[in-house]
Amino acid sequence: MTDVALNQPLGKAEAGSGTGWIILWLVGVALLVYAMVLVGGATRLTDSGLSIVEWQLVTGILPPFTEAQWQIELEKYRQIPEYQLINRGMSLEEFKFIYWWEWGHRFLGRLIGLAFAVPLLVFWMKGWLDRRMKLWGVGLLFLGGLQGFIGWYMVSSGLTERVDVSQYRLALHLGMAAVIFAFLVRLAYGLNRRLAVASEAGFAPLWAAGAILVFIFFQIILGAFVAGLDAGLTYTSWPLMDGQLVPNGLFLMQPVHLNFFENVLTVQFNHRLAAYLLVIAVLVYAVSVWRSDATPAVKRQAVVIAGITVAQAVLGILTLVMNVPLMMALAHQGLAFVLLALAMCHVEEVRASRSARAVRTGQQELSPT
Repeated sequence: MTDVALNQPLGKAEAGSGTGWIILWLVGVALLVYAMVLVGGATRLTDSGLSIVEWQLVTGILPPFTEAQWQIELEKYRQIPEYQLINRGMSLEEFKFIYWWEWGHRFLGRLIGLAFAVPLLVFWMKGWLDRRMKLWGVGLLFLGGLQGFIGWYMVSSGLTERVDVSQYRLALHLGMAAVIFAFLVRLAYGLNRRLAVASEAGFAPLWAAGAILVFIFFQIILGAFVAGLDAGLTYTSWPLMDGQLVPNGLFLMQPVHLNFFENVLTVQFNHRLAAYLLVIAVLVYAVSVWRSDATPAVKRQAVVIAGITVAQAVLGILTLVMNVPLMMALAHQGLAFVLLALAMCHVEEVRASRSARAVRTGQQELSPT
């Protein structure tokens, strides 16, 4: 592979030098990260995240096997505030339920690390990675390791004085997962486009596509604060909150900025308000792109993003009014990451079509009249 932009098509020789395997690798790891997000959501919703009170990178791979080992793990759990204040008297069978969720989440994290690092090393040794992909590979490997540390940093916040994890650290953990997932999607989509024919020429506002992507990411972070404060379990009516469109008490805490992160009412209200604004933004964007001279692929993507955003808003409302059932809440979180992936692909498609348009315009200007 040569060190060229991701939106340029590959030649026949280059296309046969492992690019297809690299794409499969990136897609596979992205799917594992997606599964990790869903398992993490289930771990949070089942209050399982604090069931393993130690971070053992190697020995923690093996779960308890004997009754004595299970009793040791339960005794460790009994020492933290969550057990003492909320789950006192929990049976061993009940403890096993929450333990397996957290163990599965951590095991999947280790699996993702191996699934990324081993093929990266193999492809590197085979000479299939250009300088750009090597840098991306090392960078994502670093982010993955950092994410593991952030996960423990999050869990540790609930082991001493709190009965749950810090909503700030939860937002950081989910936000990093979203960044890693988006980068994997971006690389896979860009390489897949290079295997195809040259891009169609067209024009769509790249800044607007990028803004939609950032807005979706921002809404995911707001959702993390809702989850971290269990804000979705309060004010479960819609469209009114506490009987009002704009409820009282949004800025009761001092200093005022704390309301945006620690006031349950304000956090849920902001997530609702951002959802309304996002729906309006993607609908306006889709209409404007459809009326522009953008390529058919860009137009289709804009419409699909708008449709799924509306569906996501409806799903969020249903999740709220039905008091956050597990499967519906997971579907809401999962669809948010689907939107993030689509928005990232859309940005790359817009970039490619604009590049093709600029190239063809330049060729026309240079051609003899």
